[in-house]
Amino acid sequence: MNFLANKRILITGIASKLSIAYGIAQAMRNAKADLAFTYQNNKFKSRVEEYAAQFDSSIVLLCDVAEDKSIDTMFKKLKDYWPKFDGFVHSIGFVPKEQLDGDYVNVVTRDGFKIAHDISSYSFVAMAKSCRNMLNQDASLLTLSYLGAERAIHNYNVMGLAKASLEANVRYMANAMGPNGIRVNGISAGPIRTLAASGIKNFRKMLAYCQVATPIRRTVTIEDVGKAAAFLCSSLASGISGEILHVDGGFNITVMHE
Repeated sequence: MNFLANKRILITGIASKLSIAYGIAQAMRNAKADLAFTYQNNKFKSRVEEYAAQFDSSIVLLCDVAEDKSIDTMFKKLKDYWPKFDGFVHSIGFVPKEQLDGDYVNVVTRDGFKIAHDISSYSFVAMAKSCRNMLNQDASLLTLSYLGAERAIHNYNVMGLAKASLEANVRYMANAMGPNGIRVNGISAGPIRTLAASGIKNFRKMLAYCQVATPIRRTVTIEDVGKAAAFLCSSLASGISGEILHVDGGFNITVMHE
């Protein structure tokens, strides 16, 4: 299906072929979207360039979302390729690793709290603020969340608070940008073995539990999330904004398993 034909979408957050952003890029390119990509620093540049080429793109731009200047510079460079475009995927989150191990009250720090919220939540609206005048009227913005925004999950700690902030961000951004025809949504993905997830202690145990407790009796994949993301950024989802779509096989509805 070509339901993203002639759409220009910026993808952030690809770190490897296991990244959720990779699955999203794959699904969007399969739906005939034109894609551009960002990388955080030179460590990832050649890798992201390689992935971009796989998706028929040569637009690969530096963007460190911890710096407003870097965000603004990236969009200025993107404007040379795309004066107008149709949205972006925000697949970015970070917290110091030591914040993801142990009793939340004991391990959380002021700096850890600030970093988690700045990179994982504020960066979404910072990007929207920077590119707002470049977005087409029917553009769609998408971010990635997790069930830890709604429930206390052992070892997820302050990232759960940052994801809750991100989900509130979705609602406020949707309300602010809706009059211009711009939709803003999030996907709450089930646990997936990505580089980012590897920093969470006992993550393998979490995956094993989800596999037997999830209604569909398996964990979700980056392909599952990618297809949902492509849908939300297309005209097929033209009436959906301010929503957090759970793509977790139904795990969020369960209480216990047999």
